[in-house]
Amino acid sequence: MTVAPAATQPRNLKYLLSRENGIWLVTGGAGFIGSNLIDFLIKNGQRVRCLDNFATGYQRNIAALKGGFTAEEADNLEMMEGDIRSRNDCRKAVQGVRHVLHQAGLGSVPRSLRDPLTSNDVNVGGFLNMLEHARLEGVGSFVFASSSSTYGDEPNLPKIEHRTGKPLSPYAATKLINEIYAQNYTHSYGFKPIGLRYFNLFGPRQDPNGAYSAVIPRWISAMIHHTEISINGDGETSRDFCYVQNAVQANILAALASEEAKGTIYNVAVGGRTTLNTLFQLLRSELVELGIHYSRAPIYKAFRDGDVRHSQADISKARDLLGYQPTYDLDAGIKEALPWYVTELSQPNFPLEVEA
Repeated sequence: MTVAPAATQPRNLKYLLSRENGIWLVTGGAGFIGSNLIDFLIKNGQRVRCLDNFATGYQRNIAALKGGFTAEEADNLEMMEGDIRSRNDCRKAVQGVRHVLHQAGLGSVPRSLRDPLTSNDVNVGGFLNMLEHARLEGVGSFVFASSSSTYGDEPNLPKIEHRTGKPLSPYAATKLINEIYAQNYTHSYGFKPIGLRYFNLFGPRQDPNGAYSAVIPRWISAMIHHTEISINGDGETSRDFCYVQNAVQANILAALASEEAKGTIYNVAVGGRTTLNTLFQLLRSELVELGIHYSRAPIYKAFRDGDVRHSQADISKARDLLGYQPTYDLDAGIKEALPWYVTELSQPNFPLEVEA
């Protein structure tokens, strides 16, 4: 695909934001996706409130953001430490807010299999707290992070929003429940959330131990430190890897969408499919350009419980109703993100023995 620079993103996000003067609430703003949203919003003249309990987000992400802001931009970021499981914290967080970008939650299929109760408390209970208080506050838009895992055992490709199967993990079940609640709020209250089904996001400030396409930072870390990489299955499992700036675009377009485009779910992806074997070769090749030579072959192990074999998105609905057009494919995203990964993951506390 042709990759457009950020300055020429579809529908000109900078122009759309120049017409906004309200407060944006980003829950989970100290995390991977949330911090990238805050960075873009602040640098485009917006006022942002960040709600995070730092369970999976990091103070270092906020410090890195502030280090790149001017004094005036830094004044436009309000930090609020709090937990979405607290109704009082949610009530305070939405006060005076125009747009909510709800990214907070506990990701990861393996974590949800180990501890389904906490995943439910955060992802379902916390989501409903945010949804209800946003409705009561009368916010202008509510956009939330869903997941491609909601497609479950639905075998057809590409994945189309209205065609889902049975969820294959507690994590997937929590995201599907979020979507059901959002649909219910649309019909019961006329409050129209938009859900974004992320497909394997990657990019700067991604936690190697986090939920979103963690295979990329983990494999890069292993290649930097020349440790073993193991692959669950035969390596022909495929994913629609999506650079985080595509998700930033989708969130902003969704928040500023027309009423007719609200109250539904959209895929956020590139619309392609890459096998783990191909990803392994791509990362190894790109690291050579940075002077890192990884010579080990991957170790193949049994398939992992709860994993989906293939995943690829149909992004036509987001394109047609939101004006979404991914500006980065996998290769372009890796090239842009790799220097950050190498700098951060070269630290001595990061070597990992990893599998995907």
